[in-house]
Amino acid sequence: MFPGQLYKTESGRLFHAGANAIILVGLPARGKTAISRSLSRYLRWLGVQTKVFSVGNYRRQIIGVEVTNDFFSPVNKATADLRLKIANACLDDMVQWFTEGGQVGILDGSNTTEERRQELVKRFKECNVHAMFIETICDNPDIIDANIRSVKVSSPDYVGWDKQDAVDDFKRRIENHVPFYTTITDLSLTFVKVINAGERIIVNKAQGFLQSKIVYYLTNLHISPRTIYFARNGISLNEQSYKADAPLAPAGHRYAENLKNFVLTLRENTATSSPSSTSPQSETPRQLTVWTSSRKRSFQTAAHFLDHEEIIVRQRSVLADRNPGVCDLMTPQEIEEKYPDECLRAKADPYRHRLPRAESYYDLANRLEKVILELEREKNDVLIVAHESVIRCLYGYLNGLPESEIPSLEIPEGVLLEVVPTAYNTEERRYKIPDTVASVNWQQQSANLMALAGNFPASPMHMDHYLPDSIGRSIHDGNTTISSSTASSPTSTPSISGGLSAATSPLSAGRPQLQIHLPQQSTPEEIVQGPELNF
Repeated sequence: MFPGQLYKTESGRLFHAGANAIILVGLPARGKTAISRSLSRYLRWLGVQTKVFSVGNYRRQIIGVEVTNDFFSPVNKATADLRLKIANACLDDMVQWFTEGGQVGILDGSNTTEERRQELVKRFKECNVHAMFIETICDNPDIIDANIRSVKVSSPDYVGWDKQDAVDDFKRRIENHVPFYTTITDLSLTFVKVINAGERIIVNKAQGFLQSKIVYYLTNLHISPRTIYFARNGISLNEQSYKADAPLAPAGHRYAENLKNFVLTLRENTATSSPSSTSPQSETPRQLTVWTSSRKRSFQTAAHFLDHEEIIVRQRSVLADRNPGVCDLMTPQEIEEKYPDECLRAKADPYRHRLPRAESYYDLANRLEKVILELEREKNDVLIVAHESVIRCLYGYLNGLPESEIPSLEIPEGVLLEVVPTAYNTEERRYKIPDTVASVNWQQQSANLMALAGNFPASPMHMDHYLPDSIGRSIHDGNTTISSSTASSPTSTPSISGGLSAATSPLSAGRPQLQIHLPQQSTPEEIVQGPELNF
């Protein structure tokens, strides 16, 4: 089964939708391959048996990559029979796959003529497969040029080519197709037209749950390049208790500051080293958005980015880690002793089994579907600060991993994951986050926890939830004492002693800031450690 699959059937097909052929239509460099791969990844996540059949891959397997751009020209009669042979070989394998129980086959090809599209409809109708067309239309030269430079020059056809030569060759390939391209006008067909990479979408005769699901996904999809970062949250004062929702320990704040410094430095170095000729849009760096949950340790880790007003920090309550249920505050040994049968079932199915009153990875994956759709829609670069279990699920989605691999994925502490989705694969880098705060003057660092309304979409009446301690209480962690006396006066400033002080930073033009003075090292007694409960 797949991570988000709701149920099983004997046929393997879901949602009473039968077999569906998704047929891509459009000129080269319009995002057909990106849509094919992304849609396949999403449908497989839902549990739908899905496979992409790429005419380009069949061509490379049959004749290799050493072809000139005029090979693809419809007026080239010398290559017409070979092109048809390659297209039909791909189509035959797709039809055979349907007979073996496949549910959604995606035909990634140009299919630019009405004659070819009618042939495909007839062929699929003969084997009782519903045909649905996705036509990608783009008349924006900037989008086309950016797609060629960021995607096509890195395709298998241009390995070893000079980038500019590859761009020129591919543009000539497009020119060969333009005179023979006809858009879909037959209203008896089921089709979706994606115009200018999602600026506008036209839908005709989409019926049933599965096709509606596909249309909804396409409304969230784009082909713009972006980078997704993952980082675990810092250490809290009580790592063993989920219900305690403990704030960050001093070591957690230290890690958060290191994370912020490293991410900003990495992005600055990347922007400096990237050649300006790669894309006309490269002169404007993409904005960074930080997503985090409403759990204190996650939010307070992300809150260190709030002293940079150009960075948006957003709360997503669904990014909270798995609820351990009745096993809260229990060690793995204690769970083994008290619930031996549950532990055996958890070891047999670590993804779907849930302990009493707890959440499984399956529950978490279904909860994260709305985040997945928003992540597909997001055009900014995104840093997701979350618990290890959340990162495992999202990382598994982006890489198309089966459910059996997700619970055992290694997401190390103190490591930044950089994931770049592309049309052909997902590129990944991992960076060890260095400890660089030894010489930092903490009085110059602003977590901005007292004035979140401008940068953080949370209700001001609940701002105290995100402070190191709630209003009117005090906690002691050995080196830091946090207290407040604001209950008596709405205009008073929190009084924070032993390491925290309220002040105003010029960065925020008079907004109240929370400045942090933390010890460089925390002792073991300060933190209640609790291991990840894996079976």
